[in-house]
Amino acid sequence: MTGVPALVEEPGLSLRKPLRICLLGYRSHPYCGGQGVYIRFLSKALTDAGHRVDVLSGPPYPQLDPRVRLIKMPSLDLFSQTTLFPRASFAALRDPINRAEYIDKLLGGFPEPETFGRRVVRYFEQRRGDYDLVHDNQSLSWGVLALQELGIPVVSTVHHPISRDLQLELDSARHWWHRALIRRWHSFLDMQQAVIRKLDHLVTVSECSRRDIAADFAIPSDRIGLVYNGIDTLQFRPRPEVKRVPYRIMATASADAPLKGLDYLLQAIPGLVAAHPQTELVVLGKPKVGGHTERLIRRLGIEDRIQFLSGLSTEAVAELYAQATVAVVPSLYEGFGLPAGEAMACATPVVATTGGALPEVVGDAGVLVPPADSGALQGAIAGLLTDPATREELGRRGRQRIEELFCWQVCAEQMSAHYDRLLSSHADH
Repeated sequence: MTGVPALVEEPGLSLRKPLRICLLGYRSHPYCGGQGVYIRFLSKALTDAGHRVDVLSGPPYPQLDPRVRLIKMPSLDLFSQTTLFPRASFAALRDPINRAEYIDKLLGGFPEPETFGRRVVRYFEQRRGDYDLVHDNQSLSWGVLALQELGIPVVSTVHHPISRDLQLELDSARHWWHRALIRRWHSFLDMQQAVIRKLDHLVTVSECSRRDIAADFAIPSDRIGLVYNGIDTLQFRPRPEVKRVPYRIMATASADAPLKGLDYLLQAIPGLVAAHPQTELVVLGKPKVGGHTERLIRRLGIEDRIQFLSGLSTEAVAELYAQATVAVVPSLYEGFGLPAGEAMACATPVVATTGGALPEVVGDAGVLVPPADSGALQGAIAGLLTDPATREELGRRGRQRIEELFCWQVCAEQMSAHYDRLLSSHADH
């Protein structure tokens, strides 16, 4: 098959003994985004490979395989509250970590990665010998660096540089005060930039992310290992018993997040409706009430053509992919692109942009267009809506590509080999 990624770490041989792994996630519910999916399925795949895995997570907590132990790291969970001044009890604010979290939130920051790391250090003060290694899922906090300084083998996954999110949000901001708020919220990046340069072991999920992390954080790319994400090929699978809904387009996009490029897909819908009046769009996501996305939909006059869904089970999402005629990933940038992989695993033909790592995932098993180009999206979608033979062929190729390159079993094999190298390096020192 053509379009296979050129650079993938070799899986390596099985380790001599099962490892005791502590996997860290400052917020890990699957509906929080790709990082929550990563925690859920990586922990399961590593357990399937014979390792013992504990997950330390702040709220909202992950959904885990029953064999994986969840160790909760309670926080104030301030971002679950919608009030301007979030509530916290006086008893909770006695804890200095909680106080720091509360004050930073009031001042417009995002304190969760930093305060989660402090709680993790507190947990490890009496448990230093409980694990063979700690695997951090992009908190990149002072606490993770402290664990390394205590002599604990640590590896951090960096999905993509959040600096890219920051720049795209700044570019989309219309007012100086909005840009100031965006910069304040992203102030945790100063910590992450300092920590990432001092961590001995880093891993990322695509060659594109490896290049961008190296460039944005000024570190050599050969310091960053590469282990591609996996896709749950048991849940996300072809379902011949489910009928495709003609002219249904499906997308997964965090509404009001410029990075996901939903604006450009919405702008393509009026033209598609004019050519194909049955066209409808299902979006996995939830727009802010009265926010930018809702205003754009009203301005385009397509309210009756779009349905937003959120909080669905994995089974329900997979069935939606099976019903869709075409899946679209309009992102301006993706460190990997889980929605593209999930749609491909369901044998649903994909239109995606060339933003970030999407070409590595999609390869020749989908249609690729430039990012931020609603006309190109419209043309590619229209072409597939009227070409069932190409849709069938792309669906077949997509499923094959995911099974061969991006299933969680492959990911676990490659990650185990990475752990082996990490522990060998640690023993040498």
